[in-house]
Amino acid sequence: MTDAPSNLPSAVEHRDAGPSESARANRRWWDAEATAYQAEHGDFLGDVDLLWCPEGLREAEARLLGDVSGRDVLEVGCGAAQGARWLAAQGARVTAFDVSYGQLLESRRLDGRSGVAVPRLVQADAQYLPFRDGAFDVVVSAFGGIPFVADSARAMRETARVLRPGGRFVFSVTHPTRWAFPDDPGPRGLTVQQSYFDRTPYVEVDEAGEASYVEHHRTLGDRVRELVAAGLVLDDLVEPEWPAEHVREWGQWSPLRGALMPGTAIFVTHRSR
Repeated sequence: MTDAPSNLPSAVEHRDAGPSESARANRRWWDAEATAYQAEHGDFLGDVDLLWCPEGLREAEARLLGDVSGRDVLEVGCGAAQGARWLAAQGARVTAFDVSYGQLLESRRLDGRSGVAVPRLVQADAQYLPFRDGAFDVVVSAFGGIPFVADSARAMRETARVLRPGGRFVFSVTHPTRWAFPDDPGPRGLTVQQSYFDRTPYVEVDEAGEASYVEHHRTLGDRVRELVAAGLVLDDLVEPEWPAEHVREWGQWSPLRGALMPGTAIFVTHRSR
């Protein structure tokens, strides 16, 4: 769940950005922005909570993961591990990872503040998971990792690899239809700006012309095909509606836009046996 960075880019481009460039750019961006991001959004995220999306849907209400007590759970792109901390509090055996060391440092700070620690915290890339086959009963990713990797099909295969047969994988991303609209919470954000079918990455570049932040787009069909190819079964696609009483804006997410179009897609899947 990102928004405009506090350090504005020198330029924005739509161009190819491969796995290495994307991972390097996003690792540096999140390292630099981790503290500011947590300061701005920490109250809404909570220290010990699993928030699925800016619409405010939380796992305590949604129960998309089922009973996690006693289960081995992996959080992909954990950020400061608020979700992993909530899972641990529910009795899960949690491992969490993020590409950003800065975010992991924020996680350790929140461990101390909340009194709930995530014992297994790893710096890793969602495209190359450093875990054995069939290590986890559940994999969860709340706006973590998936939109930022160039090879999301590989990330799906890696997730399926580390899941046990029948294991559940649930992840949330910006709703793919939002790609066609500008990242603006106001009226400008209601007018189509580019093709939904244009999969060219969004790339912010620094003064040296190097990528400093990258996001990748997949259509709904792309996501389903990648899941199926990885041996995962799609059980549900949740599109949270904007609550009438929810007035908080978060980057491009706002009550205005939320009343008219979906902002988040949550894919609920399991590994076929």
